[in-house]
Amino acid sequence: MGTPQGFDYQRRGTEVLITHHGRPATTLRGRRAADFLEDVESGDAQELMARLTGNYKHGNERSGRRRR
Repeated sequence: MGTPQGFDYQRRGTEVLITHHGRPATTLRGRRAADFLEDVESGDAQELMARLTGNYKHGNERSGRRRR
């Protein structure tokens, strides 16, 4: 648990469309798209896409036992 899942990306000319579970999450254009394509080859693609879309753990989520 805690690792991003369900992200995918498609190149569309000079744009990159990032989807999460089949739904559009963000579109990267220009230099940002080029940087993404370089980085995705050398790192964890799921983690990178999660960070770019803002859909990742921020460190302040609660976990643990339920309060009564």
